[in-house]
Amino acid sequence: MRGMKKGVVAALACCALLFSGMASAKIKEEIVISGGDNALAGKFDPTMGYGVWSFDIFHCHLLKVGKENMLEKDLAVAERISPDGLTYTYEIRKDAKFADGRPLTARDVAFTFEKTKSQVSAADLTMLESVKVLDDYTVEFTLSKPWSLFPHIATYIGIVPEHAYVENYGDKPLCSGAWRIVDFQKGQQLILEPNPYYYGPKSPFKRVSILKLDPDTALAAAQSGQLDFVSVESEFAMHEVEGMTVLALDVLNALAVNLPVIPETTGPDGKTVGNNVTCDIAVRKALNIGINRALLVEQALNGAGKPSYTIGDDVLPWTSRATFEDNRVEEAKKLLEDAGWKDDDGDGVREKNGVKARFVVTGRSNDMARYNTVVALSQNAKALGIDIVVKSAPWSEARHARAVPTCWSIGYPSPSDFYLYYHSSQINRGAIGNPPSYSNKRVDESIDNALRATDLAEANAYWQEAEKLAREDVPFLYISRTRNVYFVRDGLRIPDLGKVPGRNQNGAGLENMNEWYWAE
Repeated sequence: MRGMKKGVVAALACCALLFSGMASAKIKEEIVISGGDNALAGKFDPTMGYGVWSFDIFHCHLLKVGKENMLEKDLAVAERISPDGLTYTYEIRKDAKFADGRPLTARDVAFTFEKTKSQVSAADLTMLESVKVLDDYTVEFTLSKPWSLFPHIATYIGIVPEHAYVENYGDKPLCSGAWRIVDFQKGQQLILEPNPYYYGPKSPFKRVSILKLDPDTALAAAQSGQLDFVSVESEFAMHEVEGMTVLALDVLNALAVNLPVIPETTGPDGKTVGNNVTCDIAVRKALNIGINRALLVEQALNGAGKPSYTIGDDVLPWTSRATFEDNRVEEAKKLLEDAGWKDDDGDGVREKNGVKARFVVTGRSNDMARYNTVVALSQNAKALGIDIVVKSAPWSEARHARAVPTCWSIGYPSPSDFYLYYHSSQINRGAIGNPPSYSNKRVDESIDNALRATDLAEANAYWQEAEKLAREDVPFLYISRTRNVYFVRDGLRIPDLGKVPGRNQNGAGLENMNEWYWAE
């Protein structure tokens, strides 16, 4: 820890010298930022899952999530899907190169996907049967079963170089995207330069330094003019920093609490699963209609967000975009009363058959938005006679949520999240598969139909059908969609993304960093 602090202090000292002694023209050539945690976490290896949960600025992809959150071509220039949905053929552009100047070819694409399939990775390629290089710029994927999510998978597996892939590649990757890494000190700083061979928009900045600073240090550095772009928690959104403006970026991830739908029991691994309170659908429905989401946004997020009612809400093309009236406290109370949940002893907490309407919900200890949301939810639920006990926990503990619910950040451009969290086949799969232990035959059938579909519109219709059906059972309590909050130096222009990005631990603002520029 002491060494880390020294590194940060030294970096800030360099920043101070940089800004005090440089002419205006020079300042425009380099910027210093304090970004989201993921920017400095390391492990920048797409074959190990980097890019699944956070945007990858270091590698190009066959496809990308473009305007209005629709899929667009990136490295690929043509896509062909066989009528049976088992073969995907991509032609790639011929001007793509890695940061060492070596051409990026179909062999690198095939190597990347084969390597990903062989690794323990967050990128699911279990449906991939084979990859075949047809020529230098054409690659063919054969699947073992129709899988309409495959194009979505192609948006988050970045292409790595076959000739330069080594052990610990993720610590200093040979990039195929907009940036190349000059220096990386995990958890401290990341220094980038534009990849001169990148085929997309090239940054006008010669260098970008990303520092990891605690909120108070980052705010002080911004106030002293040492930072150009600062990622902050929502509680800092009301601060004023001279020479900087606030950028509040809508993101599509919803903060939602899983509500286990089965009674407490022992799972296949011998661990406790299920919850004797949330297994009652009356409790789940009462919370869903009884909480005041607008108030929770104000209390937990300092107003930097909006209410959320379902996965994806109104921003993803494959969701039902449902909303409803909440804060129906009296109606929620009646639901509970009719289901036998009564406060007979007058302690403010309902009970049924000797079971108190009391359960623990964890909030991720290094994510204040999630933790604060659970705290606010706990206060809000008291009006219903439900006692939610708040516990701060590291993600390594909190994500094991089949018995003790936690606050998730749910919602990515791909419907893969919905499959992961709602399909019954994912129960007890890995640490995070289907944490409510939710099983609904009709939902499974709709998801399976969506996965088999070879037409995007047809697939989206099935996803929407599945989401509507699942919503009636309330396996997740959707609460809010956050906004990522940043301070931006006056004169630094950040073009609109044209879409609603993922939250990415507050790192979404870096996604189009190669398009930033100083106003003349």
